[in-house]
Parts: sequence; structure tokens; C-alpha cells
Amino acid sequence: MDLDFSEDEIRRYSRHILLGEVGGTGQAKLKAARVLLIGAGGLGSPMALYLAAAGVGTIGIVDDDRVELSNLQRQIAHTTARIGVGKADSAADAARAINPLVNIEKHAVRLNAENAADLIARYDIICDGTDNFGTRFLVSDACVLGKRTLVSAAVLRFEGQLSVFKPHEGGPCYRCLYPEAPPEGVVPTCSEAGVLGAVTGVMGTLQATEVLKEIMGIGDSLSGKLLVWDALASRFRTIRLRPDPKCSACGPNATIKDLSAHTDTSGPVCAV
Repeated sequence: MDLDFSEDEIRRYSRHILLGEVGGTGQAKLKAARVLLIGAGGLGSPMALYLAAAGVGTIGIVDDDRVELSNLQRQIAHTTARIGVGKADSAADAARAINPLVNIEKHAVRLNAENAADLIARYDIICDGTDNFGTRFLVSDACVLGKRTLVSAAVLRFEGQLSVFKPHEGGPCYRCLYPEAPPEGVVPTCSEAGVLGAVTGVMGTLQATEVLKEIMGIGDSLSGKLLVWDALASRFRTIRLRPDPKCSACGPNATIKDLSAHTDTSGPVCAV
């Protein structure tokens, strides 16, 4: 592990290096890591900012959408002046403004069955910040097939959920939690039901924290657990998750062998 930091890096990351659980070795692991953010919206915004500030060496951002006025109530990586700008470009500019030492890779594309496996294979940890089941299943299946750790969060109205999926290490995958998408119209999106902006900030920051823990191998992983937050009640609770032996993606008799079943590629990433 290369611990050769510049004086600027030592000053920038000094509060990390002071932590016994992090130190120079942990900071070096962050510098060497490659993390992919799927979506640069309400969840992806705080993730991009905090992961860049933490010194994660390479951050990929996938989003083919453009900044709109309605985004700015929660998507804090973007500004009024950047309305109309691509979200991948806008989030990259915001991350670089905080830390020009990190490498930001922009992917202003629609994630689909043709490009998902290749994109995900380039990174160590994948973060899902989308708000639709189609993209979430695609990301999860690609991570299972590519043996990549997935840090996934979701928000709606005043609630948030967070988990880490590592089926390649014996944990459950996203399909163990949700075997299939609910009928259309049963679960509304944020654009249909609304969301308190600060809730996406809390969940995106928790998501970033789990990414940092996974990179450095510190603390207790959320693999096998689902963290649920009720903002109105100011209450967190943790639900135990177990691998589903009948899971179509990660079970012993899995039927999902590739991404060809994901045929709906017409929509954007749809970040929260």
C-alpha cells in the first residue's frame, strides 16, 4: 500500500489520518479505490461531495439527465446557475471544486443491459441512487454477475432505507429483499409522492459512510441488514436480511445468467 502522501494531502486528510481506524493505511485505501455512482440526484449528490472530500481516488458518475429547477430542493451538487447542464457534468464540477485531487469519470449515458456490465466492471463498489425498480434490478443483477459490492439506498416522502449487498461474500442480494418489482403504480416515485429534501441528504450521507467503511474494511457492514429511518418519528430500526435460497439472481439455482432479460432501456437513470 502506497503511503506516500504530499504535504497538501496530509493537511487535507489530517482529520481522517488522526482516526486510529483510518490512519495513513485507510487513507491510502481510499485513494486507490474506484466507486461508481448510479445517479447524480438527491442521493448521488451528497455521495459525490463526501466521497470526493474523503479522498476516494476515482469516482464515476452515471446520469444522462439535465439539471432542472425542481431538482434543487434536494440535489445539492447542482446550482441554479447550472440549470440545463448535464447532471454528470454538474456533479463532477461540484466534486472537483471540493477536491481537485480526485479523478472524476463522467458517464452521461443511459444505463441499460448493453452497457451496465462493462461500466460496473470498471469499479470496486457500486452505489445505487435511483428511484425506479427497473434500474435497481438491472444494477443489482449486474453487481451479482460481476461480483461487485452494492451500496443501495432509497427514499420516499419522510422515510429512507439503506443496505449493503455482497452475495459474492455470502450475503443476500437486492432480489432477496425484493424478488420482483411491485405492480406498476403501487409504489410512487419521488416526483409523484414528494420527498423532504433533507431526507435524501441524510440517506446519501449514510450511503457514503457505508462506502468508506467498505473500502477501508472498518466497522460493522450493513450486509445482511436493512436500515430503515423514519424522519417524522426520528427513529432508526434495523431489519435482519438473509439470502433467499430461491433467489433468481444469487440462489444456488439462479436463473439470471446475464442481463438479457432487462429489455426496457428507454428511460433515463431517474435519480431521486
